[in-house]
Amino acid sequence: MLRPILAAALLALASAGAATADRVATPAFGPELEGFDYPFPVKRFTFPSQRQTLQMAYLDVPAGTLNGRTAVLLHGKNFCAATWESQIRALSAAGYRVIAPDQIGFCKSSKPAAYQFTFRQLAENTHALLEQLGVERPILVGHSTGGMLAAHYALLYPKAVEQLVLVNPVGLEDWSAKGLPPISLAQWYQRELKTSAESIRAYETGTYYAGQWEPRYEPWVTMLAGLNSGPGKEAVAWDSALVYDMIVTEPVVYRFPQIAVPTLLMIGQKDNTAIGKDLAPPEVRASLGHYAELGRAAAQAIPGARLVEFPNLGHAPQMSDPEGFNKALIEGIAAR
Repeated sequence: MLRPILAAALLALASAGAATADRVATPAFGPELEGFDYPFPVKRFTFPSQRQTLQMAYLDVPAGTLNGRTAVLLHGKNFCAATWESQIRALSAAGYRVIAPDQIGFCKSSKPAAYQFTFRQLAENTHALLEQLGVERPILVGHSTGGMLAAHYALLYPKAVEQLVLVNPVGLEDWSAKGLPPISLAQWYQRELKTSAESIRAYETGTYYAGQWEPRYEPWVTMLAGLNSGPGKEAVAWDSALVYDMIVTEPVVYRFPQIAVPTLLMIGQKDNTAIGKDLAPPEVRASLGHYAELGRAAAQAIPGARLVEFPNLGHAPQMSDPEGFNKALIEGIAAR
């Protein structure tokens, strides 16, 4: 009986040691991701919003061979402009100017202590940036929470969008209406303060990458973990809490029939995203985040929408299979 017990104890110690080593190895980045380099030069747009001056960081990558079109890439909740690196390179090589902002409250942009986060406000911020850059009718590519933002942007500025691409957007269902219990800002804030490299890696493995972890995803874990453990972690966690509240309380699914922009849906069908579902009763939790069904329902609801499905991919198909995704994206936006 001693050997199994000893083996189990040694395994537990090894796991604990690995976890501790992981925490120690995680660098601490500044509140605007100071210390984490992006693959392209970072520019900043300074503008007034809600009685304060804010800075929105963004990437503006020129086309290799001009085709006269611009793609604007909108990141998700746990992503940044830098995580679009593969898509930026592919789109630029295909002739597109590419702009990828970090939204206010995220990554290298300002972390205001008091801000009313709404999708309308984020859309207005993005529109102001594009006006500053002289971009009139871009192709909007939004992933995850960025997909919700892109949908709201297209509803708010339908004549200022050439095409809409929604990549595993959240907001395809109303979680609260389906039984997600109320979650206070204090609860969201406390949850965010506990964010670590281990929790990020575990969540992303099961949701973003359909259970298949690869070492190439590690820089993005370091990026998030370092931001959430750095000297501005309280400000980062608070803005994150405000954003989660916005996502849950502003579902866009009811407005899909009003979208009047050519739309391409790109859905990793093994995605199971439903924010806060771990706080829902088991029977409710089991009913949420079925993207194979949700993607098809969204394609039916959005007038004229086209659907591209990735049967074996999760919430981040552009990162799991960048080559296949980029090919489908470029073909999809070329078919106007």
